[in-house]
Amino acid sequence: MTSHQIRLSNTFNRFFESEKSSGIVLIVCTALSLIVANSALGPAYLDFWHSRVLGLSLEHWANDALMAVFFLFVGLELERELYVGELSNFRNALLPIVAAIGGIVVPAGIHFALNADTPTQAGAGIPMATDIAFALGVLALLGSRVPVSLKVFLTALAVMDDLGAIVVIAVFYTAQFSPGFLMAALAVFALLVVLNRLRVMSLIPFLLGGALMWFLMLKSGVHATIAGVLLAFAIPFSGRAEDDSSPSHRLEHGLHRPVAFFVLPVFALANTGIVVASGWEQELLASNSAGIIGGLLVGKPLGIVLACLLAVNLGLCRMPGDLRWSHIIGAGLLGGIGFTMSIFIANLAFAGSANLVNASKMAILLASLAAGGLGYLWLKYSGRVPESSD
Repeated sequence: MTSHQIRLSNTFNRFFESEKSSGIVLIVCTALSLIVANSALGPAYLDFWHSRVLGLSLEHWANDALMAVFFLFVGLELERELYVGELSNFRNALLPIVAAIGGIVVPAGIHFALNADTPTQAGAGIPMATDIAFALGVLALLGSRVPVSLKVFLTALAVMDDLGAIVVIAVFYTAQFSPGFLMAALAVFALLVVLNRLRVMSLIPFLLGGALMWFLMLKSGVHATIAGVLLAFAIPFSGRAEDDSSPSHRLEHGLHRPVAFFVLPVFALANTGIVVASGWEQELLASNSAGIIGGLLVGKPLGIVLACLLAVNLGLCRMPGDLRWSHIIGAGLLGGIGFTMSIFIANLAFAGSANLVNASKMAILLASLAAGGLGYLWLKYSGRVPESSD
């Protein structure tokens, strides 16, 4: 390891290994779901996910309940990064934050430009977020060909992307708003914050309160997954990077494998059963699909690279010593792997149209596959770490 390379904490190493494995499992589940949906078992497979349990379909449980657990996990990761991780130092945090902003605004702008004042305008949020599991899975395939700081940069970028997507979901994808239930949910959140201040270290009251907050948020019309993020920031966190005794550390560590090997795979199985009908390629020329593909394949790298160029040239932040601009371009290409969050937002944006949801998912899958392939090839041939002159 050269002098300008950085040392990763045990927590980050565990996180990276989990995301790498999760990416592989997601690929398998997605392929399986696509194959089954387009086989003789397709109708039965799709009907299974529409089966109702306790008043909600299995697909609804996957998208509202399991994804709340995913957002809890993302919130805990974000909390850790803000307190003791790469985002705890302002100058270190600023580059991925700026990159995330560029990677949110430009893709959304491309989709909006193609769909403004049309029924598909609501899809502008679809190409905004980066799938952490898939993006880090591609980096894992590259191994030592890329510097460690690129893995940290992409992780921080993807976490901030997810935060931006969460805000967009809360603000723009709220239906049948009920202020009373929302106030009740926020009251539960306030109570959990009080427990945090009192240094209650048992996870039980926080998990029970989180379940209640999820139910109230579901009834409020604000997407119930937001409860997962709020719960993450209500749980006590230790300021010591390697202290695994705090509730936040314990829960994040405990959620690694369930999220990687159950929550995200079930979400993929429930949401990627896309029936490829004749003439599907014509749908890719529609403004919504073009906006999604253009946003992910063009808008993501363009927004990330331009935002970083602007910030560095203005002196607002600097790049780590072992990162080159070719690495930033590669990160921008991998940022176009939308998948989980993009599919999630597509379900919200076009909840009333199965055809639009299906077409959006097809565009997301194709764009994400292309982004992953392009990012891998770019970094393989232009992102190699320079040999040490020592």
